[in-house]
Amino acid sequence: MNDDRARREGRLAGKAAWVTGSSRGIGRVVADHLAGLGARVVVHGTTPHSTRAFNEAESLDAVASAIAEAHGADVLAVHGDLASEDAVREICASIRDRFGRIDILVNNAGGDIGAQGAMGEKAGKPVVNDALGVSVADVRTVLERNLLTCILVCREVAPEMMARGRGWIVTIGSIAGLGGHRSEVIYGTAKAAVHEYTRCLAAQLRPHGVYANVIAPGEIITARFVASRPTREERKTREGALTRYGWPEEVARTVEFLVTPDSSYISGQVLRVDGGAQLFPA
Repeated sequence: MNDDRARREGRLAGKAAWVTGSSRGIGRVVADHLAGLGARVVVHGTTPHSTRAFNEAESLDAVASAIAEAHGADVLAVHGDLASEDAVREICASIRDRFGRIDILVNNAGGDIGAQGAMGEKAGKPVVNDALGVSVADVRTVLERNLLTCILVCREVAPEMMARGRGWIVTIGSIAGLGGHRSEVIYGTAKAAVHEYTRCLAAQLRPHGVYANVIAPGEIITARFVASRPTREERKTREGALTRYGWPEEVARTVEFLVTPDSSYISGQVLRVDGGAQLFPA
């Protein structure tokens, strides 16, 4: 192992990181990446078997075991509906019982999944998904899944970071929340609200030495992404033109940047990870 790799693998040693919505997709890759940097990691899903929705694993415990084995890491699996205050409190209590504290919070739970759930048509997207036709049930579900979960988790975790005078919060937003468009309107609205909430949170946390930033991914290849829309094979490359799709590892490396000294004077920002697909001011 070269010196640079050894340095990177230990740069989060001793820190406890909770990645919400990490049973599959981007969240799972982020959790694995942080474990590879030496963090003690908490993986989370709404249920113990959220992993089965797109055949990414048998169970949440299986995800935790795979990450632990791959990196020799201490990994805790938790589950619960983060739109419930009681569930958030119970999950945080179990994390503190195991690790004592939460140093890093990655708010990844969310997605354009409406009332039909992830296993519905087009991987759960609202059936009518525009500004005027989207159902009220889908509006409430998407807002709760993205915005309310972020708020409730931050309200539970940020105060302990403030008390210690240290902590890192990274919220996964979306470029959908940075511009107007004809479809996925409530998802875009929810992510725009998540971006603004995180900016406001950063302002409140600034005097306490706690960081809060947003990553806004573009089109990132995951099992659900492929299941939810037509995709183009020629864009599923990892090199070459930036008109390709992105990969979860590219989001994970950006999380690393935002929770390490590499970003020691950055807070309250929205950082696109989209290959330059959007070039106007955030």
